[in-house]
Amino acid sequence: MKHEQLGLSRRGLLRGSVIGSASLSAPVLLPLVAAHGAEPGSPTRTAPAADFTDQSAALTPDRTVATACQFCNSNCRLNVDLKAGRIIAVRGEDKDPVQNGQLCVKAEMMPQLAYNPERLTTPLRRISGQKGSAHSKFEAITWDEAYRTIAKKLLKLRDTGQVHTIANRTTGRLPRGTGSLVARLFAMLGSPNNTDVGPVCNDAGGNALAATFGLGNFTNGYGIDEATGKDDLGSARHYLFLGTNQAETHPVTFDYLLRGRAKTKATLTVVDPRLTPTGAAADRWVAPKPHTDLALLQAMLHHIVDQGLYDKTFVKRWVAGFDELRAHLAKHQYTPAWAAEITGVPAATITTMATEYASAKPAAIFCNAGISHQLGAFDTYRVAAFLAAVTGNIGRPGGGCNFMHNTWPGDLHLPPLESEEPKRREALPVGPDYFAESILTGRPYRLRAVITQGNPLTSSANTTKVKKAFEQLDFYVYTGLFMEEAAHYADIILPVCSGLEIEGVYMRRDDRAIRWQEQVLQRVGDARPDWEIWIGLAHALAELDTRRPAHEWREAFPKRWMDYKELWDDFVTHTPGMGGMTRSRMRERTEPLRWPCPTTKHPGVSTLYLDHLSWYEAAESLDAGNRGKRFLTPSGKAEITTPDLDKRLAVTGHSALPIFYTHPEVTGAHPTLAYSTKLVTSPINPQAVTHPVRLGVPGNDGVHRRFPLMGMTGRPSVVHFAGVTHWTPTGKQLNGIRFIQIHPDTAERAGIADGDEVRVESPRGSVTGTALLWEGIRPDTVFVPNTFGPAQKVGDLFHDPRYEAANTLPDDQYYDNLSGQQAYKCFACRVVKA
Repeated sequence: MKHEQLGLSRRGLLRGSVIGSASLSAPVLLPLVAAHGAEPGSPTRTAPAADFTDQSAALTPDRTVATACQFCNSNCRLNVDLKAGRIIAVRGEDKDPVQNGQLCVKAEMMPQLAYNPERLTTPLRRISGQKGSAHSKFEAITWDEAYRTIAKKLLKLRDTGQVHTIANRTTGRLPRGTGSLVARLFAMLGSPNNTDVGPVCNDAGGNALAATFGLGNFTNGYGIDEATGKDDLGSARHYLFLGTNQAETHPVTFDYLLRGRAKTKATLTVVDPRLTPTGAAADRWVAPKPHTDLALLQAMLHHIVDQGLYDKTFVKRWVAGFDELRAHLAKHQYTPAWAAEITGVPAATITTMATEYASAKPAAIFCNAGISHQLGAFDTYRVAAFLAAVTGNIGRPGGGCNFMHNTWPGDLHLPPLESEEPKRREALPVGPDYFAESILTGRPYRLRAVITQGNPLTSSANTTKVKKAFEQLDFYVYTGLFMEEAAHYADIILPVCSGLEIEGVYMRRDDRAIRWQEQVLQRVGDARPDWEIWIGLAHALAELDTRRPAHEWREAFPKRWMDYKELWDDFVTHTPGMGGMTRSRMRERTEPLRWPCPTTKHPGVSTLYLDHLSWYEAAESLDAGNRGKRFLTPSGKAEITTPDLDKRLAVTGHSALPIFYTHPEVTGAHPTLAYSTKLVTSPINPQAVTHPVRLGVPGNDGVHRRFPLMGMTGRPSVVHFAGVTHWTPTGKQLNGIRFIQIHPDTAERAGIADGDEVRVESPRGSVTGTALLWEGIRPDTVFVPNTFGPAQKVGDLFHDPRYEAANTLPDDQYYDNLSGQQAYKCFACRVVKA
């Protein structure tokens, strides 16, 4: 499938510059620009439009500040022009060869977060109203009052033996290193329940990579590898995209891949139940049933092994467990014909995909939320990693397992605590969505106090249940930019700074690339950056704690860390593999710098596991025990299976060699799983517990008698990133309507016309939207855009409806018991006229 056949241009969502001020009062329209005199998809740069601000006295900037866009993981530099302290333009970075001067439509929304009348500007305290009610009333308080209120509650719980009932949930929006401060504070309190956003984002890919290769990170880099002088991901000869719509989720880095593809003539296969702009750019779009990617990958692997298409030299030298894998695939007969019955993808297509991937050198796999948001996410990612290992496409420029959003570089280390840490009991089961279960049932114990940096009322599965839980929660602290849904349940609300109001670092978490960002604007009102909030809370604990000496809190959280430069310097000093990532070095660069980077002379690592001196030096800097190792596993090889790995996974019901199973709400009654009521220590997150499972349990298709379709959620379009863009005028003008994608044949049977108001119903509840008849989706599948929520009042300007969260529809009881990932990509549903 050629994208020009659909009249689409990859340039349609990119631009070279944005006049930010134009959108502040009247949002601009989405630009649809094509390269001058070029075919759609051509790598030729767009001819610049006439600039009528040139030599304008009023619009000539008096200074320009280099910062970073924070709406996706493309990590675009923003060159922000200011006049009299106000933003007049936002431009891309021409000298970054990956960014290529470009920005997407979201860049102009960064100023709209700062210049926004809905911003929270002072701490608030609940004074009346039922939790969750939009009529809740709050009063302004000082930061000191807010800190002391929170500190008193936390200390009371600790002093009454309930410290384990305190929990925190971080989010991807946090300035880098805030999570380390949270972990430090929780360690000193003695609570085990400091969680992150990974289980509702993309933890499973990192978990699978760590188990197979040693590090839980995206393996290759965008742009030139400074160690070898060669292009990395742009040099691939084949791209296999699984469950990732990178044209809309990572538009600028996707454009870089397409520029490389134009040079190498690389083929592109996109696997997604619906046609997206990414699939439109592909040579082949493959649409399997939701939640059946594990079968598709197992069949590709079977064909490669059975037909001898694997890299025999690489396997012999660098892969552990290949013979066991061969026997496993043969025993279960995971053939393309078998997978065709499950996935709905013809066997011939599967064999062609496998042959093409194995034959192209190098070939790169890309995955994203489409794989992560499955109850078999860890096992599915593991099989994708096996594909790269047996074909020799790991540790190779242009290849690898590029599983997106794997947080870099994991934990940023602070100086060791000198004070004693209390012994902590086990954490709740993996996944922050277990918060609701804990609050409502008391199993294994009931949470009493929760602090969040995200919005669990739109991001958590089975939202109705989560609402009930937060109504009953004793004490809740919400931190954020706006009065989102979750804020209405809070006892204390803390206002945070937007990205343009802080100095620090921002990262392209995908390929571990990080850049320094300067502060552009003064803080709005009395908002504070997240790292300051946690340091301030620690000092309030110092004043009120009657058990731990005050000096221990103050020494653990020195006030000099309020200056992010000082905090970053300590991270660089104490975090393995980061010695070369000084702020002075990053400030001098127009391109980001990649971790690991052990010294200021080291170029940073683009291709993990590359057989090159720069990689071996970086690997040893992470751990002296890595000396001479190519892969950072116990064997020093890519580990498909080992006795130790198999034993560790067995306690949860899994094995190192995955068997096929899928979600019970996939049509066709396929093998699924059953959860045990007991709890065991998680082998992936050993500080927590999890429910073991039985795999291969016969499925029951009974739910589809009432709910015949399979629903899936995902990002609405390139316009939106999480919920925060819904608080910008541009975001709500361009995409304030929730379009429910339905195949025309399915819509006709239901009596639904294009543009009808519809209701999507599942066994958990229902949400509304506007029918968008779309031939590019499977007839048995419905797509429901997420990130919409009922508090998003900015859309009222355009008469946009207020929507309930899409995650009302999925079932929270179905999740990956290894990574904690929630299964947002399949739920039984039906669509009716509203």
